[in-house]
Amino acid sequence: MDILECKSKNYPRKEAQMEEEKYMRRCIQLAQNGLCNAAPNPMVGAVIVCDGKIIGEGYHIRCGEAHAEVNAIRSVKDTSLLKRSTIYVSLEPCSHYGKTPPCADLIIEKQIPRIVIGCQDPFAKVAGRGIQKLKDAGREVIVGVLEDECRHLIRRFITFHKLHRPYITLKWAESADGFIDVCRDSGNPIILSTPLTSMLVHKKRAEYAAIFVGTRTAELDNPSLTVRNWYGRPPVRLVLDRKQRLSPTLHLFDGSALTFVFTEQPHADLHNVEYIPIDFQQDILPQIMQTLYERGQQSLLVEGGSILLQSFIDVDLWDEIFVEESPTLLVSGVKAPKMRDKISYVREQSFGRSIRHYTTTK
Repeated sequence: MDILECKSKNYPRKEAQMEEEKYMRRCIQLAQNGLCNAAPNPMVGAVIVCDGKIIGEGYHIRCGEAHAEVNAIRSVKDTSLLKRSTIYVSLEPCSHYGKTPPCADLIIEKQIPRIVIGCQDPFAKVAGRGIQKLKDAGREVIVGVLEDECRHLIRRFITFHKLHRPYITLKWAESADGFIDVCRDSGNPIILSTPLTSMLVHKKRAEYAAIFVGTRTAELDNPSLTVRNWYGRPPVRLVLDRKQRLSPTLHLFDGSALTFVFTEQPHADLHNVEYIPIDFQQDILPQIMQTLYERGQQSLLVEGGSILLQSFIDVDLWDEIFVEESPTLLVSGVKAPKMRDKISYVREQSFGRSIRHYTTTK
């Protein structure tokens, strides 16, 4: 067999792989629409293809509602085509009864003969059972198409269930000479973000279950930590107040969003404000992460200040970091958190600003 003949024989499989990846990319694209509302469920997208044409699409819109496969099947106008179609789904179809019936059962019921799956579900109640159920029903099942991309899509879900803590993102803006604010005991903070990048901060808040600031940030800046400049649900607000010195007149205590206050001594809860005692003689971060895990908070955005951010960095307790670089020079002030040497990043551009984006390999 010569080289040309060998290439010719491999070509059909390569062509099929490219076709599978094309539709799986569409699944991923659809799934991302569920970023703000699917949690604590994972984001999932599904595409149904018959004779080389997409006849149905869907994604998991909101926790407690129909899964991606169900929405995709419901979108098919001519259901007779399902019996000779392929359904592509970014995550293994569920096999257990939760808030909705098993998607694997629906696929079998609709007699869809071929299923292409991005990645296996890491959730213990599924973990390969959906795949096996489909195979036992005589269906052709292909697993692992764009697997890395599909796992990246549900990284928050995986981190929460594997590490028993929320997926953690740190964020701050810093001046060109490495400061995040001037030194002050009162007055307004230095604004290093632009109106447009500030809007993106609110967008990011809408994408996270919880948001965290330290005592001094709460005291000096009086932040609301809401999504008032973007559409979406406000995250659960977290603040440290060891000695309960924060004024009840601060925005964090206005009851507009659920707020957890981590403190040393018990304190009567306020409207939508819960005081959670922790042991400040011990490392507080593991205690806080355990509390958030027990309360189902799957993702956490840490906005500062510098001491709190640095405490996460020093113990490698983070998954992503976004640093907005301002051209402003402050000359002196509060130093920005310092990354350890040799931690690589990519530089992104948002509305004319450079953003350093760090990711871990954990």
